[in-house]
Amino acid sequence: MAINRPAGAWSRQRLAVVLGIGAAAALLLAAGLGITLFQLVTAVRTDPVVPDDIGQVVTDRREEIAARPMGDVAQDAGFSPDPALDPAPPILAPIATNGRGPAGVATGFPQTPEGAVAQLAAIEQAVLESMSLPVTAEVHDAWTLPGAPSCEQWEMTDNVRSFLRSGHQGGQEKDATTVVTAIPAMAMVKGTDGPDWVVACVLLDIQVSIRTDARMGYGHCSRMQWADGRWQIAPGVAPAKAPSAWPGSVAAVEAGWLTWTEAGA
Repeated sequence: MAINRPAGAWSRQRLAVVLGIGAAAALLLAAGLGITLFQLVTAVRTDPVVPDDIGQVVTDRREEIAARPMGDVAQDAGFSPDPALDPAPPILAPIATNGRGPAGVATGFPQTPEGAVAQLAAIEQAVLESMSLPVTAEVHDAWTLPGAPSCEQWEMTDNVRSFLRSGHQGGQEKDATTVVTAIPAMAMVKGTDGPDWVVACVLLDIQVSIRTDARMGYGHCSRMQWADGRWQIAPGVAPAKAPSAWPGSVAAVEAGWLTWTEAGA
């Protein structure tokens, strides 16, 4: 996978500082982990080919919403805690009401823009916390509509592959001793087109432990469409890349992220 980063931006010395590692024996592992997380925010996306017969008219408005550039943040903003003096306003995320749905993903979110955001977060959590290519394929097959990015083209698949490769994991899924948590920390509704179509964006607080710890903020957007009684990933080219910033930081607030707040909490 192509990586777009400045030359020398992530030297071993800097990775050691970022991850708080002083022992030389841990340096190579730290480098792999740091690069893995950095790839999440700098990966170059391959746009999918959308078939002509997807069964719906993709409007100019939807294309404009999806392609609209998002807030510009520094490449290392996802690794840089810089607490905002004034926190972002909340976005009220509904909770799942139907337990686990297809591929074990939480389901039962309402047909609202916030419901689409919450469903996307549940899909992302299932993929990133498993860090398993078979699970990724299962989730993709269960939660995408015809014309959406294929599993090969999906940003989440690239993330899992990058993690397994750079983190020196055993095969098609993370090692048993590796722990990944992906907690929604901020979110936004980029745009809507009627009651059944949304571009939803989620900023995840990702923490990884591979005998050492690393942490970052990772933002992701997806077209979402209400179909068969649930939100699913919609047809069309993937939206413009979301800004990745440390949750709650000045950069995150300035990029437009809203504080994730669960309904009823």
